[in-house]
Order: sequence, then C-alpha cells, then structure tokens
Amino acid sequence: MEKFGKSQPVKRVEDVRFLTGAGRYIDDVAPADALFAYVFRSSVAHADITRLDVSAAREAEGVHLVLTAEDYAAAGLTLGLPTVMVPNRDGSKTEPPRRPLLAEGRVRFVGEPVAVVIAETLLQAKDAAELIELDLEDRAPHLETAAGGTPIHDSLPDNRVFDYGMGDEAATEAAFARAAHVVRLTVEDNRIISNPMEPRGAFAEWDGARLHVAFNGQGVWGLKALMAKAFALDEDAVRVTTPDVGGGFGTKTMPYPEYFAVAHAARTLGRPVRWMSERGEAMLSDNSGRDLVSDAELAFDADHRILAYRVHTRSNLGAYLSGFAPLMQTHLFSRVLTGVYDIPAAWLRSEGILTNTTQVDAYRGAGRPEANYLLERMMDRAARDLGTDPWELRRKNFIAPAKFPYTTVSGETYDVGEFARVLGSAAREADAQGFAARRAASETAGRLRGQGLCYYIEAILGSPEEDVKVVFEEDGAAIYVGTQSNGQGHETVFAQFLSDQTGIPADRIRVVQGDSDLVARGGGTGGSRSVTVQANATLVAVEQIVTAFSAFLAERMGVSEGDVRFDDERFRIEGSNETPGMLDVARMAREAGREDLLTHQTSAKLPARSFPNGAHVAEVEVDPETGQVTLDRYTVVDDFGNLVNPMLVEGQVHGGVAQGVGQALLERVVFDETGQLLTASFMDYAMPRADNMPMVSFSTEPVPSTANQLGMKGCGEAGTVGALAAVANAVQDALWDRGVRQADMPFTPARVWQMLRDLPEAAE
Repeated sequence: MEKFGKSQPVKRVEDVRFLTGAGRYIDDVAPADALFAYVFRSSVAHADITRLDVSAAREAEGVHLVLTAEDYAAAGLTLGLPTVMVPNRDGSKTEPPRRPLLAEGRVRFVGEPVAVVIAETLLQAKDAAELIELDLEDRAPHLETAAGGTPIHDSLPDNRVFDYGMGDEAATEAAFARAAHVVRLTVEDNRIISNPMEPRGAFAEWDGARLHVAFNGQGVWGLKALMAKAFALDEDAVRVTTPDVGGGFGTKTMPYPEYFAVAHAARTLGRPVRWMSERGEAMLSDNSGRDLVSDAELAFDADHRILAYRVHTRSNLGAYLSGFAPLMQTHLFSRVLTGVYDIPAAWLRSEGILTNTTQVDAYRGAGRPEANYLLERMMDRAARDLGTDPWELRRKNFIAPAKFPYTTVSGETYDVGEFARVLGSAAREADAQGFAARRAASETAGRLRGQGLCYYIEAILGSPEEDVKVVFEEDGAAIYVGTQSNGQGHETVFAQFLSDQTGIPADRIRVVQGDSDLVARGGGTGGSRSVTVQANATLVAVEQIVTAFSAFLAERMGVSEGDVRFDDERFRIEGSNETPGMLDVARMAREAGREDLLTHQTSAKLPARSFPNGAHVAEVEVDPETGQVTLDRYTVVDDFGNLVNPMLVEGQVHGGVAQGVGQALLERVVFDETGQLLTASFMDYAMPRADNMPMVSFSTEPVPSTANQLGMKGCGEAGTVGALAAVANAVQDALWDRGVRQADMPFTPARVWQMLRDLPEAAE
C-alpha cells in the first residue's frame, strides 16, 4: 500500500457484510431472552395530567412492569436530561426547564413519553398499553416561533429560553449608517426529520453488580456518565456499547428517555430489556433539525464591498431543550457567520423559543448549514439588488489569500484559504459559460432554468482531543478508536491510515470501536471530526511504536538507536541486510517476552480547528404549469486539504448533497393548529429518491490545512452545508423573471406552483 498523500480510493471493507445481510445492528444483538419495552406516549401537544391509571396494564397478560414518573421518583431516578445553555445578550443565563424521563404532571408535545410497559413480547406490551387510562385537561398549545403565548413551562412565562448576541452591535450599526447600499431578506429554514435508515434502539442487562447498556448512538462515553449518575453507580460499574449503526446524522448523539427506561427495568426485573423504535414513533420522538427564521441585512459600499452583516434569528427548539440545542443557532451558527467573506463588522442576535413540538437539535452540519444557507441566499439577493454578477460579487468580497491566517468577527481563525481558485475550478467543472445556452434551450421547451451558487465554509466541531490504542496480535494488529462509525466507513479509513503509516497490511488490521470497557475515553462522532482527530492521535501512537521498536532492535542487534530507522514500511539497520516490518518486530518482541512492546496507548490534541470549504453549483428546471422542480445538474468542488481515501470522501459528499437536496426540494415537518404532527409517515413526509438526484460531479482543489500535521480538513457534513443554498438560489433564479421575489424551501410542486400565482400586481 502506498504512503499517505497518494490518496488511494480503497473500497469500504465493511460494505461486504452490510450488503450481504451480515451487519450486526442493535435489534440483531439484543439478548434472545430479553423482555420488550413499549412506550406509551402523549396524543396531545399541551395538557395537564389529571389521572394516569396503569393498574389494568400491570395485570395484563405477559406484563412484568409498567413504569411512570411516580415509579421513577420512588426509585430515586430523578435525573433530568441535560442541556448546554448559552448566555443572554445582557450576560445573564436562563435556567433551562427540567426535561423529565417520563412526563411529570403535564404533557408538552405529541409523542412525549408518559409510561413504559415491559412484557414478554412486543405485542403483549402494546396490548397492555391500550389499557392505560390517561385523563388530560387541555392547555392552549404555543406553536409560533415567537415569544409569547401560553407558557409551556412556568419558569418561562414568554417561552423564550435565550436571547443571545454575538459581535459588535455598535460598529455594525455605524457601518450600516454609512453604507451606500443595504440589502435585506427574510429567510425561512424548514424543520426536517432526520430519518436514519435504522431507527433508534437500545437494550440493557444487569448482573447484580454491573449495568450494560447497548444503543445505536454516536459515542458511548456521554451515556455512560449519565447512566452512572442516574443510578448512583460508579462509572466502572457501567458498560455502554454500540454495535453497527445504520445512520446517525447528529440525531443519535444525544441521550433519550427510552435508554434509561430499559436500564431501570433491567435492574428492577433482573432480566435483559430491549426497545426498538418504529418509524412512526421515531417521527414523533426523535430530535428534529433546523426550524428557524432569520431577518438578515448586508451593508455595501459604493464599490460593492461588504461593510457589515446583521442577523436576527428566531429558532424553534421544541417543548424542551435537547442536549446541544441552544448551541445550534448561537455558538455554532456564529462560527461561520461571515462565511468566506472579508466582513469587518457583524452582529448576530438569536432568540430561542420553546413550542409544543418535538425537540430540535443537531442535524448534519449543526448550525453551519443554517448560517451558510442564510449568508449565501443574501449574497444571491445582493447581486440581484446591486445589478452585478453573483460570481463576481463573491470574488470581490472573498478573504484574500494574503490575509491568512484570518480572524473573523466571531473570533474564528481561518488558517488557509484560496477561495477564488476553488470557485474558478467550480465554474469550469460546471460549465458556467454554457449556462445561457442551456437556459435558452429550456425556454424553448417551455421550462424555466435557473443556476444557483453557494460558496460555503464550515468549522470542524467536537473535542480536538482523541485517544487511540494499537495492540499487536498474533496475526496482525488492532486499533482501538474513540470515534463511532454510523456508516461513514471508519473500519476502512482507520485501517488504511494505520497501514499507510506502518506498512502493516490493511487486511490484517482490526478496528475496534463502541465499547467503553475496551476504549477508556473518546469524543464520539459528530462535527466532521472523526478522521482528522483520530488520524492525529494515530500518528502520535505510530511515533511511539517506532521509537520503542527501534530501541528494541538496536539492543537486539547490538547497534545504537541512531543506526535504526523506519521508512513507513520497514526498519533499516545500519550494517545489516535485515529489514523487518512492524509485524516482524512484534513477533520478535513476543518471543523475547517483551509484552510491554505489544500495546501502545496515547491521546493527542489538535492545536486548532480546520475549515473545509468549497463551491456548489446547481441547475434546475421548473415546469411553470405544474411547479415541478427538476435538479438537472450538480457540481461540487471542495477544499478538504489532504485526503486519506477520496472514494470515501466522495461518498460522504454525495450523501450530504442528497440530504441537503431533500430539505430543499421535498422535506418539511408540518404541525396543525393543535400541535398534531401531520407529516408522521412517509406517505406525508417526502424523502429524496434516486430520481430526485442527478449525477453529482465531485472534485477537489486541496489547500492543505496548517492546523494539523496531516494537512487534513473534515468532510462528513460539507455536502449538506453547501447544498441548501445552491438549490434554493437555482430555484430563485429560475423564478425571478416571472416576478417571484420570495422563494423558501422546500420547493415542492404545490409550493412553487403557488409562488408563480401569488405574485404582486406589479410583477403580473
């Protein structure tokens, strides 16, 4: 195998077992004798519980246990699910409302867990749940993304949980006062449901001394700590594992009430207990994504250079605060607030509003797609209002290469960037010059064609520190990693990278993940961090291995350590024709009784974040008679720095683009005026299919990062980050000449048809 930097497109080794039905997902690995849990959920959005009678359910056939909030309280299980709060503009910090594991006295969204039935079979648990009597006194639901309305929590009379500010408000106002041009736009970012292929699930076992919880999440250590806290156990008495995971997208990062229910039931009954979400249940109870509306303004001088940017965002957070929800449209949004542009002043005000709906939290990109979508919609509108070319307006305002490292108004330091070069490559790959001819051909056919551009940037999130352990085994090596694959191909890329650095054949490297007993600590997967932070830690481990093996060989051969060197494949010893590889040295060490040389564990921390960036160019055709939008061409040119495996990267980009296209063209969560979810099945909630996607052209223009010695930048979420604005700007471009000035996602046929008919008189 060639060395790192050759970027070999190695196929994913795990796909063989996934595609042949040999994957081991949470429902596959649950103990055969496990009892089944079924969650009884609220059918209304906002009401006081006046009576909850589970006595008949407890007597039903096959039922072992029925849990309510009162049972939890009696058992001392009083944990509220945690969240991370952000400060208000005045420096204060609001106390977050308690989120109980089961409803306590009031239900606040359709789908909130009220009771849990544990039975021998799932059918018995469902039948028993039908016997539960729940009497409710309705309260008016609050569903608007605006402060006010009926309080959902007594501690928050206006339903506003934070009023955050970032930037220099005075400098921004001064810049607007002297601006030659001001561009304004209100942009909606529609709520979506994550819908990973495998819904959430978990099982728990209790042997009288240790608790084992298995779930299909994105990292085991956060849940391990919470389980220990909830049940007053030492952390050593808790083991959390994760088998194969069929998609995560951020939604599976956080703790959910069901995980604690199976754990408590297993401890109470002394039997394993399992729970698996059904699709309709997932649509009601899984964290949603996005759901915000923003008023944005850009101030320009007479030469069309940006002077300032001002944003007021109002985000719908649902009935409770999920784990990282307050960070989405505040800290994470602000990290890329000003994008790739040289903007000297900016001000972000972000209000978080609670409503009687399902919680909203991280979804692929976590705040960065929302920020990039807004800014790139603004740049598109600015080009139209200023009467200039959208490509040229971006070029004029790019941060110049000579200004790097560049500190943004939000305090982020971009290490490198050559945005004009990447954009130029995108123009060539997308055949931007040929667009006029394609538009003319569409018009001849009675179609409206539009081109949309998005130049995005994202900041790699999550902990910059990661652990790794490399163990030499009889026939190869095992690498223990602190990240967690949800379908990204970690088993391939981590084995490939270790092989790249050591010469150990990749097919003799075993990747171990998702077990808190085997990996002492880890940051999990999220924020496009996995490969960059894990590879950084692996490099440190390889350095330690080379140092230890070199000393061992020097002693064995009777030479100085300086006479031994390693060339990424084999050791070379001065004065000897022996060239042992890593596995050869490990065998020698084992034969010599040097077991200490066979295990190497370390952690490493990245000195700074990296900032992937790139250009997306979309072309759409719109049928004005039906409103049907066809995505006809799609081009991506990314700067991900150096790549380990470009085939895996391209797959990540394709998947990310598909998720962004899904939100742009099809996906939208709808609640009625009572808080009932109207899009609770795939008959009502449209997911992207093969015929919604063209072939995606993908290429890279690498500008190696200086934030890590590998020159890498994360890629997992970039496709989604760029897709939203590219498609939206293309649709807006197609509709502009017909007089449509406000085009918001999703661009379903019915909505686009209505846009073309709800025109102001002046446009008609």
